[in-house]
Amino acid sequence: MPQRSDPLKNLKTIERKSLSVAHFFEKNRERIQLISANGLHESNREIVEKDLHRPGLALAGYVGLFTYHRVQVFGNTEMKYLKSLDEDARAEAFERLFEFTIPCIVVTNDTALEPRLLDIATKYEVPVFYSRYETTKAYYYMSDFLDDQFSPQTVIHGAFIDVYGVGVLFIGRSGIGKSEIALDLVERGHRLVADDVVVVTQKGEGILMGSGTDLVKHFMEIRGLGLIDIRSMFGIRAIRFQKRLELIVHLEEWDDGKEYERTGLDSREVTVMGVSVPHVRLPIFPGKNVTVITEVIALNYLLKHYGYDPAVQFSQRLKERLEDRARRPSEDRAIDWFEHDFE
Repeated sequence: MPQRSDPLKNLKTIERKSLSVAHFFEKNRERIQLISANGLHESNREIVEKDLHRPGLALAGYVGLFTYHRVQVFGNTEMKYLKSLDEDARAEAFERLFEFTIPCIVVTNDTALEPRLLDIATKYEVPVFYSRYETTKAYYYMSDFLDDQFSPQTVIHGAFIDVYGVGVLFIGRSGIGKSEIALDLVERGHRLVADDVVVVTQKGEGILMGSGTDLVKHFMEIRGLGLIDIRSMFGIRAIRFQKRLELIVHLEEWDDGKEYERTGLDSREVTVMGVSVPHVRLPIFPGKNVTVITEVIALNYLLKHYGYDPAVQFSQRLKERLEDRARRPSEDRAIDWFEHDFE
């Protein structure tokens, strides 16, 4: 019998240390309507933290808590403060920021720096970007982007499918049939997220998002057949680019000497990057319809998610029946009598 493997053991977490200002500008140019004010949008200056900073206190002269290594956001407060100063004081306050190595400046609310201030930023080779979005909205989009870029990631070998809206990740030893099960599910109307290489990203507290890689995308390898393109073959309805990871199904060969879950009362979970995910060990053997079982697993997960646990309900009914039979005997039949049509 092939040796069991655990694809979730010794997962390596990958965390990005920095990203360039050029990458930041390119990815946000459309999202928040960024415009390069001084032509330095291809700068290799590095952003090393996901948080943003409003430099109001630094402009006023207090730099003790100036987190200069963050993207600096100039909203109405900063712009109105600068306008309240005379020309020389305004230039002095603004130039004070460049005593530190700041990555870039984003000016929101469709406002602009006056030419003298823009020249100072250009002299220190600091990119300045303008956004027509209001500060709150621009702040939200930039924070969301940076949070995603600096989120921890890991790579899991498996097949990731959206089954009835539930993100199901199949894992198991190489060659056990993960891709074939995924293909069968796609043919039944479910949606492929990734096959073979699944990139899992931690988003916020308790949320894992899965996607494929830019190279593989929605290609799938079927042993004996080769590579197939799910999107071209089944259409756009058969794929997703991302999905929340909600359930892990571990496929393994049937072992007569092993005990398997029979009632479902003992819920199992595994930890991926500190997040607990429901875990099902599914023994398989030739002829077993794993596709239909997977659909049932997904539907059962949805029932539990919305407050109905079949195993708990059955256990409660069994307990009530045993207590009732202790008081009086009863027939072990689901109905009291058969109707006359005998269908």
